[in-house]
Amino acid sequence: MEKNQFVYWSKEEKVAVITIDNPPLNVLNITVADQLKETVEQIESDSDIYAVIVTGAGERAFMAGGDITSFPPLLGVGVEEVREFALRLQEPLNLLESLDRPVIAAINGFALGGGCELALACDIRIAEEQIQIGLPEITLGILPGAGGTQRLSRLVGKSKAKELMFTGDRLSAEEAKRIGLVNHVVSKRKALSVAREIATKIAQHSFLALSRIKRCVDEGMDLTLREGLQMEAGCLGEVFQTDIAREGIYAFLEKRPARL
Repeated sequence: MEKNQFVYWSKEEKVAVITIDNPPLNVLNITVADQLKETVEQIESDSDIYAVIVTGAGERAFMAGGDITSFPPLLGVGVEEVREFALRLQEPLNLLESLDRPVIAAINGFALGGGCELALACDIRIAEEQIQIGLPEITLGILPGAGGTQRLSRLVGKSKAKELMFTGDRLSAEEAKRIGLVNHVVSKRKALSVAREIATKIAQHSFLALSRIKRCVDEGMDLTLREGLQMEAGCLGEVFQTDIAREGIYAFLEKRPARL
């Protein structure tokens, strides 16, 4: 790893693991955001990667939040300057969310502020039992700016999202699971291994089918039901043209293991 490299990734078979390594708490700043953007672009160009995991280095934090030491120069500089700062932080999370393959967050510690927003940009969230997660920006007199107001409400509903952001409350892993913010709660030091198990299972399947499922769900949320159904039918038509679909269907009909 290069000096001052705070985001790095590795690949094992068809699974990529992105690690945020900005000690001591893996906070989000412009440098981390830019390196994450570059990392996601590299993964996007690798067609042999079928699933992606995002985690934090060490045991204390997935990503503990934004780098508050970078905020003072933004105070009073003008709306447009702060807006550009927020958009730059949002960009890698938008890219991560729009990857045409499943992305899993292995939440191994604090996931507050920007860390919660990073997790929200993933498709599946695995949380260790000791973690805390939330959007506490209101306690600083500010608001989430890396996608929190938009993604949290879409995931857990407007009312609950507003409550969490209005109060700045931090949730335990079990509380987060109860409201649908995380998918699974696992014991300490197990988030990455469980995420690998899920990612490996996912990576056994058709890349095209995986990408079209993600597209149908994500883009369908902004469509009418009728429009979403039309998109689903079109995606099914695309998948039916593949050799993998042909093999899977005929293997089922011939009662034999599929050679995928």
